[in-house]
Amino acid sequence: MMDAPAACQVQLRNKPAGHRANAWNEGEKVLFQTTMAFVMRQHLKQEFSLSNILVCNETAPVSLWFVVTSPLDPTLLVDKEDVAAAVRKFRHRINCVFLLTDLTLEFVDLYPTLAEPAKLRLSVYLVVFLVMMSVIGAVMVVLFVSTVRELKCKKKQEADKGEEQQRVKKVENGSTSEDVHDTMF
Repeated sequence: MMDAPAACQVQLRNKPAGHRANAWNEGEKVLFQTTMAFVMRQHLKQEFSLSNILVCNETAPVSLWFVVTSPLDPTLLVDKEDVAAAVRKFRHRINCVFLLTDLTLEFVDLYPTLAEPAKLRLSVYLVVFLVMMSVIGAVMVVLFVSTVRELKCKKKQEADKGEEQQRVKKVENGSTSEDVHDTMF
């Protein structure tokens, strides 16, 4: 089956996942077949089953070859390009089933595509605008508070000057008394 043009190889890399250096057991092989049947069913919109995913040439550490047969005619193989497109499209699902990553579960010669960049809910321009408006708002508050303080200080100074002008110092018997107003003048 390795010579089949539609055959794909799967390897588990030893370095990141050294704890799984032995071959897959039957349960894991069935899980792989089920996962691949799901992926092919989702991608090609046909009824794939376990019997359509043929696994062979298993070697330790985990390496195997598989082909996908057509659900309509089991003697026909599904093109490797269709399998590769399905694997690329649902790579995250395959990795999640086995709790592995692209670094540990490798589909040989089926290179992953770059993930779509995350879309930000806020654009950068909006963030810059909000920061600038916040700075402008803070400056306006500081200017308003300083103006109010300055006016209060001026009022207080004017009130103090007015009080000083109204005070009259009267000399009585050689002493001065403050806060006594001369009502004669």
